[in-house]
Amino acid sequence: MAIHYSEQTARPLVPVGADPFHQWVFADGTPWTAFFRRGSGYLLRFPDLADFEVSADGRSVQGFPAPGVASSTVEHLYLNQVLPLALSRQGRLVLHGSAVDLQGRGVAFLGESGRGKSTLAASFAAGGTRFLTDDGLLLDWVDGACRVLPSHPSIRLWADSEAALMDEAAVKASAVGSTVKARFLAGDGIPFCDESRPLRRIFFLGEGRVDGLVIEPMRPAQALIELVRHSFLLDIEARDLLARHFDDLSRLAALPIHFRLDYPRRYQALPAVRGAIVRQALDQPESGAP
Repeated sequence: MAIHYSEQTARPLVPVGADPFHQWVFADGTPWTAFFRRGSGYLLRFPDLADFEVSADGRSVQGFPAPGVASSTVEHLYLNQVLPLALSRQGRLVLHGSAVDLQGRGVAFLGESGRGKSTLAASFAAGGTRFLTDDGLLLDWVDGACRVLPSHPSIRLWADSEAALMDEAAVKASAVGSTVKARFLAGDGIPFCDESRPLRRIFFLGEGRVDGLVIEPMRPAQALIELVRHSFLLDIEARDLLARHFDDLSRLAALPIHFRLDYPRRYQALPAVRGAIVRQALDQPESGAP
């Protein structure tokens, strides 16, 4: 992915002396990530956890843990938050989503945090289907077709999903201080696809407030709005990259591959949900779909 990453010695997270040009916050208003300009590059601050200095071109990242923060926490932040943002500075298209390999085709799931992206990917993987990515969905255009590129081979799960989907043989990574989610490493019980796959479907996950399974196509304008909402972008003020990003999203939204997916959030419903996804993605191709 053409990024040089290094973790540096711990240092205090001293005040920056300027207001961030952008922030990510949790639903309750708690700050999660502050975006600053630092010289020609960027400083990404995760309060009480770590700073990351990112070069202007997104090809170099240095991580600085706060004193007492474990290296595993810094690695987790880099892989799941900073890496996709750095790739966006290279003009790459990265979305908040998971993806699996269904018979050689990439099927992706996008949605807000807590909608079940990782749970769906883990559910497929626990059943023997290889997953491509857990959260950072990296897409690329190759010979006019959109492809899903594999990400780091791990899946993060909340405790209830872990209990419902993972067996005792599943290998956990070291615990991290920034989340109570457990990270499971790919292996015999969680197969991983390390090759790119042509993108077949994108399913946008609903809130789960439905009585039964819902799969319905989305118009290009609807898909474009959702794709914008679920994009990783480091610099929301960089007009050249924003224009390229919007062009990529518009091109992607024009494909007849976008569907709304919603279902009751019950683990016992997942086999039926997986079956419906497979049938829709593989047995019912639309004209013009890859």
